[in-house]
Amino acid sequence: MIELDVPDAARMHALGERLATLLCAGDLLLLGGDLGAGKTTLTQGIGAGLGVRGPVTSPTFVLARTHPSLVGGAPLVHVDAYRLGGWDELEDIDVDATLDESVTVVEWGEGLAEGLAGERLEIHIDRSVGPAADAVDLRHVAVTGIGSRWDEDQLRRTLSV
Repeated sequence: MIELDVPDAARMHALGERLATLLCAGDLLLLGGDLGAGKTTLTQGIGAGLGVRGPVTSPTFVLARTHPSLVGGAPLVHVDAYRLGGWDELEDIDVDATLDESVTVVEWGEGLAEGLAGERLEIHIDRSVGPAADAVDLRHVAVTGIGSRWDEDQLRRTLSV
């Protein structure tokens, strides 16, 4: 697991851009954290790094959006599982149909979407509280690579500033 503190929204976006340099078609990312933690901001950075058509906004009410690549790369499929009641509803939106050819980011995917792929990145974002949270926007990000696709040393080098 790689852990880092991200002091503001601009740096969360930049973290997503750096992460995008490692991503390719077939990659699944599950994002977790409270409302306002920075999941969509991270995804916006990923979209910018992948060079997809935007804007990348939270798909809360449409559940999933596909952002085609503007640079010949993989599209970004951005899913918001917040309103989903379980695995059956996730299957109903047919996310697995595009997994192989897209980079798929599932916000609120923890405890729900792990069954989509054995290899994935799990990213949990926490708002900092207490004395360490002098900066209002400080977030603690934990990134865990599941499966042989993810080399922890490469992740650490790419994500660390």
